[in-house]
Amino acid sequence: MTRSPGPFSSFEFLIAWRYLRARRAEGGVSTMTWISFIGITLAVLALIATLAVRSGFRYEFVGTILGANPHISVSASPRIDDAGNIDRTLTDYAQVAEDLSTVPGVIHAAPVVQGQVLSTANGRNAFAEVIGIETSDLQDVPLVAEPEMSLGDLSRLDEGVAIGSGIARELGLRPGDSIRLISPDGARTPFGTSPRVSAYEVVYIFQVGRYDIDRTRIYMPFAEAQSYFNRDGVADAVEVTVDDPEEVDRYALPLLQATESDITLWTWKDSSGAFLTALQMEDNIMFVILSVLVLIATMNIVSGLIMLVKNKSRDIGILRTMGLSEGSILRVFFICGASVGLAGTAMGVALGCAFAIWIDPIFAFVNWVAGGGVWDPSIRFISQLPARLEWGDVMSAVTLSLGLSFLVTIFPARRAARMNPVEALRYE
Repeated sequence: MTRSPGPFSSFEFLIAWRYLRARRAEGGVSTMTWISFIGITLAVLALIATLAVRSGFRYEFVGTILGANPHISVSASPRIDDAGNIDRTLTDYAQVAEDLSTVPGVIHAAPVVQGQVLSTANGRNAFAEVIGIETSDLQDVPLVAEPEMSLGDLSRLDEGVAIGSGIARELGLRPGDSIRLISPDGARTPFGTSPRVSAYEVVYIFQVGRYDIDRTRIYMPFAEAQSYFNRDGVADAVEVTVDDPEEVDRYALPLLQATESDITLWTWKDSSGAFLTALQMEDNIMFVILSVLVLIATMNIVSGLIMLVKNKSRDIGILRTMGLSEGSILRVFFICGASVGLAGTAMGVALGCAFAIWIDPIFAFVNWVAGGGVWDPSIRFISQLPARLEWGDVMSAVTLSLGLSFLVTIFPARRAARMNPVEALRYE
């Protein structure tokens, strides 16, 4: 007894390959096949490139936040001082920092003093945010100790101040130059508070890669900042670094229980949550838009298969009279469409991955063609266009492309399978 061939037998692939490579004079649709292939390739390339840049943006954005800012900022619960002002300073900051350091998962806890000043040098002015911190604590801030670019010696912080590259560029400063800082909250006199003006040597210049940090940040020795901002004996906050910043919320309760002081917590997600939410919304919208492009590209497969079924109606009739089942005919034309989708997806993945890997020379070429100025870090907050290739994004693009390719192929394939062989051969 002869066994009937199973689904997707070798002869079905042979017939499908014959139809795909057929010339137009033979009733093939090779031109439409190439159009479908190129369309899917470009759509998958655009999807992977966009997802890679999106992942790069989030990675760089979060990386610079976590590398140059505290994961958790701990301050005293608000209280009213003798002058009627709200006071959040910590008087027992050393003990609080020691208590917080004992919490499992806490890497470092450092007291700081914070304030805003007007910086001036060489006849130029710039707003700056001053952070007073011990030299040893500052050397544990990753993107300040090991930034994208640096000049000077961070270990000499006790002799001056460390400034961001944006401030240095704005004021025309280099290590060894002098910078004047002007604070409106200065010395208290019988006639009121007078501005405080002090000059410091610039001992270190850093560039972390975020415009809003490089353009405003100045680090000052902790004791000097206490004196400069009238914070004698107190600290504005204790900055905490943890080993798993993505799960920073789970540290809240242990930190609150670790010290007897009345404290409040402010995490990096609290301060930057709006940016992360906006990035996530943009990610979802871009994925939907590019999914539509992939769908449009796969619709070319439908057009090509409909033309192929029409041109091969005589062959279908002959194959049916020879004993091929409807299922075999359906699978032959499904293989034709799916092969185009598979090949286009593979090429798109290869080009998309290449784009993400070599994005720097590609973007440099685009910037050169455009005459420069394509990327403005003052708007995007990071110094260059990032791209991060994540296999989850690649698999999302592959799944979407192949899923749509296989889905749209079913309808013209079913039409071919249901064709009546008598009608197909009536005029032959």
